[in-house]
Amino acid sequence: MNKYADLFQNVRAVKPLVHHITNYVTVNDCANVTIAVGGSPVMADEMTDALDIVSIASALVLNMGTLNERTIPVMLAAGKVANAKGIPVVFDPVGAGASKLRNETAARLSGEVVLAAVRGNISEIRFLAGLRSRTKGVDASDADIADAGEAKRAAKSLAERTGSVVAITGATDIITNGKNTVSVSNGVAMLGSLTGTGCMCSSLIGCCLGANPDRPFESVVAALLSMGIAGEIAHEKAGHLGGGSFRAALHDAMSRMNAPTLERRAKYDEA
Repeated sequence: MNKYADLFQNVRAVKPLVHHITNYVTVNDCANVTIAVGGSPVMADEMTDALDIVSIASALVLNMGTLNERTIPVMLAAGKVANAKGIPVVFDPVGAGASKLRNETAARLSGEVVLAAVRGNISEIRFLAGLRSRTKGVDASDADIADAGEAKRAAKSLAERTGSVVAITGATDIITNGKNTVSVSNGVAMLGSLTGTGCMCSSLIGCCLGANPDRPFESVVAALLSMGIAGEIAHEKAGHLGGGSFRAALHDAMSRMNAPTLERRAKYDEA
């Protein structure tokens, strides 16, 4: 069994509690994908409740998708509690580069909280890395996608500056810790037509980190391999039926994902 399959399998064995402070558009998707791979999700965003929950969690996922003034202080406080207790924090900087509030919040979270992993699209990561970003709301801009040759440079720059594992998800996923880089080529274009697949990737990263806190880089790779492979399986079974059937098939594929499937179908380059 390869190292990524083994780390993914640990999620089902450990059953990590993954605390999300996330957005109301995709919260159900994030909870369901966490359950599908063997984790236990909780979505507490009231200050006193969130701080109690994060103190017993295996991982914390912070997602800016539907950012508001009430939850920003909760994210910051929960992140600091997680840091104090050695609990890995995953940051999903949805829409970074698109508005003043998102930009300021992303800067505060990345400046005040130690982040084990940051996952975003190419526009979001370019912005966080201090490069020109042409974000399209919460989606990557076509111009940034076309300039994918800079993706590795942006991810590596951000990883070196923050000490985080940085992942850019897209047609090819790029994962780096500043020293090592892996490119994952599993997945199908149809994943981009569903709301929530990026947020689900962040939840999967939280699950894998929660089960394998001492292997952050490999855990992020394992999480993104699982999503890409599940997308391929779902497309084979239901892609021709349309988006609704594809979404259901994606959930089915995640709930049935196991180490042998991941090992057999994984497509990645460790160069």
